[in-house]
Amino acid sequence: MTAQLPRMRESPLLHDDSLPRENVVRHVSELIGSTPLLELVRTGTGTRLLVKLEQFNPTGSAKVRMAREMVLAAERSGELRPGGHIVEPTSGNTGTGLALMALERGYTFTAVVDDHAAKDKLRAMKAMGAQLVSLPCPPGGGPSTVERRRVATELAARTGAFRPDQHNNPHNNAGYRDLASELLTDLRTDVDYLVGAVGTGGSLCGTVEELRRLGSGVRAIGVEPEGSIIFGGVGGSYWQTGAGSPPGFPVGRNVEYDAIDEGCRVGDIDAFATARVVAKRAGILLGGTAGAAVHAALRRLVHLPAASTVVVLACDAGEKYLDTVYNEEWLLQRGLYDEAAQQRIARLWRAYDESVLLAAFDTEQTGA
Repeated sequence: MTAQLPRMRESPLLHDDSLPRENVVRHVSELIGSTPLLELVRTGTGTRLLVKLEQFNPTGSAKVRMAREMVLAAERSGELRPGGHIVEPTSGNTGTGLALMALERGYTFTAVVDDHAAKDKLRAMKAMGAQLVSLPCPPGGGPSTVERRRVATELAARTGAFRPDQHNNPHNNAGYRDLASELLTDLRTDVDYLVGAVGTGGSLCGTVEELRRLGSGVRAIGVEPEGSIIFGGVGGSYWQTGAGSPPGFPVGRNVEYDAIDEGCRVGDIDAFATARVVAKRAGILLGGTAGAAVHAALRRLVHLPAASTVVVLACDAGEKYLDTVYNEEWLLQRGLYDEAAQQRIARLWRAYDESVLLAAFDTEQTGA
């Protein structure tokens, strides 16, 4: 005799047509986007620094946006067929995004990585079924970006796999169109300044291009690690992951220099010190490149027109860097821990807070 399942009670709200439809998704990728904006700092002139917290995407990174778009575009073009294989060199965030899309859509994914990547990113890719090909870092530190690209290209050619080539794939930039729309919808006003890491070019350039297509007058500030060659120079090693191009690495086509109004470099010490101050002041953990972008924005706030809206793209979560950015021992071993740098950033932040109080006092006294 077959046991009967208990009958579920029907909710009295079931037939109320005025209620919204059930808010349940069937695939994790459906949760991509609609990430929150956090006001981090406000000045006495009414200028505010907002952070677009892309860590609230699945996989904890903005890169899942472009991973989805590149995979779907490859399906439409026929480059990816059922049961196919994806190969890509990655420092981790693109890899976790591709790993998610591969498992949802039935593909095999191989990530070519190195020890420069955060360990938790590597663990996350493996947890989602990715195969890792790990290469050593070059002498003196820094990522093995050039060698990772060479190995991935050879592996894809040998196996017939689809190689997205995130640095040159136009669907990388296209994956951030929704991000631009989200900013304008949530703000109900324009974005005056958009600040973010350049990296592959996708998140910053793709968002800026779509903002401008929608009529925004945004000014874009690209931030890169000291040692990256994206804005020229000889280059060198750096510890920020997910951004930068080391010496010898060809900058990809997705870095649209015409879309970037200003480029600046932030060293590892200031980038990591800023992330640590944000954690202590706001209770939110940011990645190192987001720390660099916040640092660049904080330094500029005092020089901007009154009532400016500045948005920093925080591309991933700091929880991935508990062993590095938020680990004093790791920082000390590499000469990256600087208490004075953290104090400078904290003082600057307090000065902005005090400027708000002073402006309120002046208004109360003068009525202006």
